[in-house]
Formats: sequence, C-alpha cells, structure tokens
Amino acid sequence: MQIAESKILDYDIAIVGGGVVGTTFACALKDSGFRVALIEAEVSSLAVSRAQAYSISLLSSRIFEGLNIWQQISPQVETYKNVRLSDSDYPTAVQFAPCDIGTETLGYVAEHRVLITALQDLLQTCSNVDRFCPAKVIKTEHQSSDVVLDVLLNGEVQQIRSRLVVAADGARSPLRQQAGIKTLGWQYWQACVVATLKLDAPHNNTAYEWFWKTGPSGILPLPGNRCRIVWTAPRAEAEALLALDDRAFIEAFQARYGSKFGTPEIEGQRYLFPIQLMHSRKYVLPQFALIGDAAHSCHPLGGQGINMGIRDAAALAQVLQTAKKRGENIASLRVLKRYERWRQWENLLILSITDILNRTFSNQIVPIVQLRRLSLWILRTLQPLRTIVFRIMSGLTGRTPQLAQR
Repeated sequence: MQIAESKILDYDIAIVGGGVVGTTFACALKDSGFRVALIEAEVSSLAVSRAQAYSISLLSSRIFEGLNIWQQISPQVETYKNVRLSDSDYPTAVQFAPCDIGTETLGYVAEHRVLITALQDLLQTCSNVDRFCPAKVIKTEHQSSDVVLDVLLNGEVQQIRSRLVVAADGARSPLRQQAGIKTLGWQYWQACVVATLKLDAPHNNTAYEWFWKTGPSGILPLPGNRCRIVWTAPRAEAEALLALDDRAFIEAFQARYGSKFGTPEIEGQRYLFPIQLMHSRKYVLPQFALIGDAAHSCHPLGGQGINMGIRDAAALAQVLQTAKKRGENIASLRVLKRYERWRQWENLLILSITDILNRTFSNQIVPIVQLRRLSLWILRTLQPLRTIVFRIMSGLTGRTPQLAQR
C-alpha cells in the first residue's frame, strides 16, 4: 500500500529497509496490534529481479514456517543434504550429513526473488502494515515521545511520526550513522565473484566449502541442476576473474574444481562485491534499533549473514510484542536492551568464527597449515564435534524465537 498525504501519519513502528530482513520483521508483526510503516527505496520489480541466492538455515526455515509462508517457498528452493568442507586440494575432506544433527536435511538454498515474493505476498494480508515504496528517508528528528521522519515519496515530502524506528537499511546504514552508533571491523583484502552456473553433471544436493590460500569459496546447489558459486580472491585477482569472458571463466573454474561439475554454462551475469567484517557497538538507543546488515556484516563463508538478520527480525518482533502485552513502552531503552542482549553476543560469536576461519585457512604458513589439517581430521573423526560445530553455525545452539517453535 502506498500513501502520500500532506498530514503527518502516525505509527508505532517505522521500518526503514524492505529487503528480506526488513520485510520479515514487518510480517512478524502481523496481528500484533502495532501500526507499522515499511519504508523501502527500491520498487518491487527491482527487488524481485535480483539474482542473489542465499543459504537458508534450518532455523530460518522454521521462522518462515512460523510466518506460514514456508509452504510457498519450499517448492522453489533446493535442499542440501550434505556439506563437504575441504582445505584446497588436500584429499581429506570433512563431510556433514543430516545424521550429525538428527534432521532430514542440513539446509536450503533460496533465490532472492523466491523469498521476497513470498514475504511481499504475506505483507499484502497485513492490514496493520503500510508499505511506502519507492521512498527515501531524508531527515529524522527525535522528539520526547516519538521520531518524525521526512520521507521523499513520489517527489513530495511525507512526514511520518513513529514511536520506534528500526533500521534495516544495509551495512552502510545511513540511519545508524545519523544515530552516531560506532562500529568495529575492517575491510578484508578479498572480494567475492558471484556467478550462477548451469551444470551438465548432477550436484547431488551437496553444498561445498573450499578453503584456498586466496580465501574460502562456496558452491551451493540450486533448483534445475544449477549452482551458485561464491569465489573469494584478493581484490585484484577477483577483478581479473570478473573481467574474463564466459568461456575463460569456465576454464578457470574447471582448472580449480576439476571435472566433478562437468562443463557448466554461465547463467545470467557475474558480479563482484567487497567483503567486510562489521559489528555495531550498540544495537539500540531509545526509540531506535538495528537489525540485519545495519547491525552486523561478515564474510560470506557459510552464508551466515542473511540468517543472522532473519533471527534478528524474529527476536525483535518477539521482544516488542511481549513488552506490549506487559504494558511497557516499546521504544524505551529498557525494553530494547532485551533484544540487544539476546542477539548481540550470538552474532558476535558467528562473526568471530567466520573471521578466524578465513584468516586461518587463507595462508600457507606451515605450522598453521599443519594445525588446520589436524583440526579437519579431528572434525572428520569425531561425530559429536561435527554436531556441535554445525549446530553453532546453523543458529541452533542459541535462544530460539517463538516464531520458530510454532
């Protein structure tokens, strides 16, 4: 629903950013009794047409099931029932299987358009949510009991007044910067080349994570016997890979990964993105909260970023609805700190693990090479250790949102 009126519009919660995380949060507030504004800069057609794909953890799938949209999503995703972890071309690999965690599968791979379409379809049934799109927040003014947002909509400025503002506006979050929230982190020396490949050999529902000296690279199975490759390399090398024509890129791919994927064809465009580790010192201030990439970003190793954001959305929605039932002020620091305590340390653990793995495996220092290969041997040998590691990386060891328990 798009609205443009001259008067100030009043809401309980204003969400800035309508990507997967922001829209998940809006949908999680359905039937909450809150009046919600979702402000998104991109028109739906642009968002749906993105070629991105994500590794979706079991916990994220359960959150979508709690939103009653998993039945729409699941026929359009690919299941992976094996995860193979390798140290470059070292012959000994670690194999994760469903029996390691007592489930039927290990996770899923979903394209952006599949997730965002299901979420936006659900949003149409949320009578308490108004969607402003395309719209851009150009000014925020914090007052004693609310925040006034100046929103550029259809060439005019619409003022929106809200008790709480939630930023889901990405890793460079303008709202986080305006709020003066500092971050910890750094840019990596690496970048990722992302491509979708059409295979002529079966992917066997296996997800691969290879650790090369240039950086970890992942291959995720997609429906239609396709796969998504995330190829990490030093920036200059990544730019050179991106500049190759399709035939030369496939030859480089085969030179690295051999013949197990046959002779694939490139589907769509390849693109490059830089990598950074970022963690906000605070997730909340009075009347303000961060979720998803606005609060944290990490190396794409293991596909952690989107799943951490989905858990953020479910957790914050739960905290706010519980506070409402208790008659508390949802925009108070006391309430919002409950969300921060819940998510900040869980996210920091994942960020630390991905950073340590990237740095440990992206070098050829002999003692470190020997240590990591010993670690892989131990992980391969001890099934209980594989269970612990995979549960941590899947978000199954932390506090589970109520949405995922329905």
